[in-house]
Amino acid sequence: MLHEKCKKFSYTHRIVLVAIFSGLAAVFQSAGALLPGIGYFISPLTTAPIIFCGILSARLGFLSYLLTNLLLLFSQPSELIIFPFTTGLLGLAIGIGFLVCKKQITLNITACSVLTIGIMTVLYGFKFPLLGPVASTTPILSTIAGILLFSAVYGWIWVQASRVLLKRINRIIA
Repeated sequence: MLHEKCKKFSYTHRIVLVAIFSGLAAVFQSAGALLPGIGYFISPLTTAPIIFCGILSARLGFLSYLLTNLLLLFSQPSELIIFPFTTGLLGLAIGIGFLVCKKQITLNITACSVLTIGIMTVLYGFKFPLLGPVASTTPILSTIAGILLFSAVYGWIWVQASRVLLKRINRIIA
């Protein structure tokens, strides 16, 4: 329903929404570096604005993802290796998944797969210690299983939270 309402928005309205949500995503992502401690609880919220834009339309979701990357490039370059492969990619996959996937299990598998591949790319491809001292940058089966389990749970939580918020938003705008 939200997707249909977005079609009625003017081009300017859509661009303003993307700018606002991309700015929010960049602030949330930067919180971990700017506010040690509490910022680590704020930074996972980065996924939400990207999901929202992706639900509006795949093109707006992708635009929001790119704009957030650009904002992070100028404001917090250290976060630029994390966002594109983890929280941002997960938000984009879930947002577009709501438009494409008909079954919740497909959406959950997509979210898990995208997050697992993203984390493993950063950890093993770029050799960036994304998980700190908990995980080595050398592939170990137990670490890969842990990443897969974490991705499944974390992706499921975001899918469920998005479904609840989407239902509430649809009730408000209906």
